[in-house]
Amino acid sequence: MAAQPAERTVLERITAMYDKFSQAEKKIADFILAKPDTAVNHNVSELAVSSGVSDATVIRFCKHLGFEGYYQMRLLLSRDMGRQNFSLDFVDNDGSSVQSIYRHIAESAMAAAGATEERVYREAAELIKNSSMVHLVATGNTTSLCQSMGPRLERLGIRCTYSILAEQYMHHINLGSSSEAVLAISGSGTSKYVVKALNLAKEKGMKSIAITAFLHSPVSGLADYLLLSSPQGKMENALFRTSRLNEMMVVEALIRVLGNTITNGKLDLVDSEMFLSESKL
Repeated sequence: MAAQPAERTVLERITAMYDKFSQAEKKIADFILAKPDTAVNHNVSELAVSSGVSDATVIRFCKHLGFEGYYQMRLLLSRDMGRQNFSLDFVDNDGSSVQSIYRHIAESAMAAAGATEERVYREAAELIKNSSMVHLVATGNTTSLCQSMGPRLERLGIRCTYSILAEQYMHHINLGSSSEAVLAISGSGTSKYVVKALNLAKEKGMKSIAITAFLHSPVSGLADYLLLSSPQGKMENALFRTSRLNEMMVVEALIRVLGNTITNGKLDLVDSEMFLSESKL
């Protein structure tokens, strides 16, 4: 008996519906059917580039197949191919060694250091310094980076917002002006609310900075300044996709570059510490 649509694998769905696809959608189908191992590791923009279509066409293709979007299709394709989780496939032959873990962290840090030209860091720092307000945006487990970055920027004299709620930072951006800027953090580069925030910022005439692991992603394509958290703009080490460690290192580097460009940064830091001194022994 033929499998019901709900029981079909992603590849079976694509094959069954192939004749109903548009010519552009067939390009995506052809790529996935020919190279499923490659496709499952692509984000939406990478699949679009590999297939020769737009991001919007990839999303329409996924919805045509009956999925909520690309991420859902990618998860199920990963499952169909026998992987428990495409973002947790990191294997270390010496995984029990703490020194080995630190070595991987150090290697990842040095790789991230070379992923973006120093000029871009300095230009991004200048944008932050000269903006009347900087809106920090992220979603999910990445919001903690904004929460830690915000107070550090304020101690350097930078006015900023860093809400954990997408509704709030969208309101902040909507009420802003072209003298303000947005700094977006998204490891995958595909977070829906981060993409919406960057689109809104562009409508308001704001410049933007994005920290992400992927050279080709919806977030990367919208940013004026792109700070990559992985070598060659593609996360090779899956462990750091989920830990956000690489993005933390980029944030740290950016703050230090910024601090070196602000002449009164040391004075602001002392004033802030004096204000908080009563809370410490």
